[in-house]
Amino acid sequence: MGRYSKINVGDSAKIKHIITSKDIEKFVELSGDDNRLHVDKEFASKTSFKKPVAHGMIGASFISTIIGTKIPGDGALWYAQSLEFLLPVRIGDELTITATVLKKIDRQNSIELQTDIYNQHKQKVTTGIAKVKIIEDEIIEEDISLLSEKIVLVIGATGGIGSETAKILAKENYNMILHYNSNKSKAEQLKTELQNLTDKKIILVQANLLNEQEISEMFFEINRYFISISAFVNASTLHFGNIKISNLEWSDISSQLDINIKVNFNLVKKIIPLMEINHYGKIVFITTQATEQFNSEWLHYITGKSALNGFAKALAVELASKGIRVNLVSPGMTDTELISDIPEKVKLLTSAKTPLKRLAKPQDIANAISYLISKKSDFLTGETIRVNGGQVMI
Repeated sequence: MGRYSKINVGDSAKIKHIITSKDIEKFVELSGDDNRLHVDKEFASKTSFKKPVAHGMIGASFISTIIGTKIPGDGALWYAQSLEFLLPVRIGDELTITATVLKKIDRQNSIELQTDIYNQHKQKVTTGIAKVKIIEDEIIEEDISLLSEKIVLVIGATGGIGSETAKILAKENYNMILHYNSNKSKAEQLKTELQNLTDKKIILVQANLLNEQEISEMFFEINRYFISISAFVNASTLHFGNIKISNLEWSDISSQLDINIKVNFNLVKKIIPLMEINHYGKIVFITTQATEQFNSEWLHYITGKSALNGFAKALAVELASKGIRVNLVSPGMTDTELISDIPEKVKLLTSAKTPLKRLAKPQDIANAISYLISKKSDFLTGETIRVNGGQVMI
């Protein structure tokens, strides 16, 4: 949330966590507290609790998480805490940890927080008051220096095009924010690989793009590390199949509109202020060749991407005065997981019809993205770069 002066009484934050058996095992290993009520099912069954109970301090430890990362965040010194354990917590319980500012103490540069933990049944299981001193950093030379750095947010970084884009940009000395939805292990593996290519800063952020709250939390995390962004690439995809109009539901179309328009609208609203700081930025969306060379039974997909084309061009006109360029990359059929269900015969026919006699590779798309977010493309906006081996020529 930032410095002391920016915090107001009533500000709040929340995080969630599902208690697992591994949480208990790790806590026992760390603390040595192997009380049989926590770890022995047979022993617990003979007590009034009937099932093992998670250590109270496991839940309470997430109060530290919310203080250290959300409110007040970096620079927080947690120096006092009262706790009341109201109900038992067990494996499988989903905890919601909340913190709300009750009071500001100016002479100490500290705040008091109401800290509560609820289970999935909205029952309060733990409550207490936290006292936190906010350590003010001296005006951040690192943040100021980052204003002149190249910083790119790649949405869908674990996909075929997203990961290839990240690899190319790592070699081009970009600081990177890599987004993933659910594949954390692949994101961590990608980050490790990229750190062998660059000494620039790389952070991972998670969000379900269809959840506006998760998008807000993602940008909260981004703002902990960066005060500006110079480029944004949305390489996320939504799997789709052929659907005849007789079987098509409005939900099939609306899901494509959500991922192409609603998601990008919510992302761009957060990104623009981070680009306005430098009066400079590059935004790149991924469209499709299918909006110019139509495929049968793709009405839902083509509708979504056609809407994205209009969205991007209208945005390009509006943001030009802010120094922000908006462009699209339009791939032909590209050898990624997205086409894994397309019959091999169709892929071979597409290759044969392509003047360059092959399908696009993720690297082909990533190279075009790299160009569009570089200074080499500063006089391009509202443009579509076609990467299709010559299938469509305009």
